[in-house]
Amino acid sequence: MQGDPRPLIGEPLALDLVNTRWIDAGGRQDLLTDVAGLTIWLTGAGLADRCAADEAALAAVRTARDALLDLVAGDGDASAANEVLARGRIRRRLAGGVPVDDLETDDPAWRPAWLAVDNYLELLRENPHRIRACANDQCILHFYDTTKNGARRWCSMTGCGNRAKAARHYGRSRQS
Repeated sequence: MQGDPRPLIGEPLALDLVNTRWIDAGGRQDLLTDVAGLTIWLTGAGLADRCAADEAALAAVRTARDALLDLVAGDGDASAANEVLARGRIRRRLAGGVPVDDLETDDPAWRPAWLAVDNYLELLRENPHRIRACANDQCILHFYDTTKNGARRWCSMTGCGNRAKAARHYGRSRQS
């Protein structure tokens, strides 16, 4: 199996799923075109041991991604996300005096999709204004701003942030 080719990884699960689409020098890329790409995403998200990588899971995850893309784009229509969430629920119980949350889904293929949409709800509860799109107009990646002052603008400083700084520097030096 190849490594994860995405330029931005390590975001919360919901945004990590959204970021399975990106733009690079080769144009638009999509990690979830096949089960091999799903395996890469599940592994990177720490779900490979709990979720099967098969065609059914790929279809479910792509459905969840489309729902999340609508939400982060500001579409406001939560019906697709709610349909994903309707596929499962959390059952809480005590085990040995310790609270345990068990995810129950109507089909195991929906487990990673449900977890990603549920994570989006958690991000909304924490601080919805920290869910951001990269400030680079040519970038389609999203991130959860964890900086102390909440001023992050770029998906990464090594990529889009560096290009913006270089462009500003070039513009200033041309004016001189």
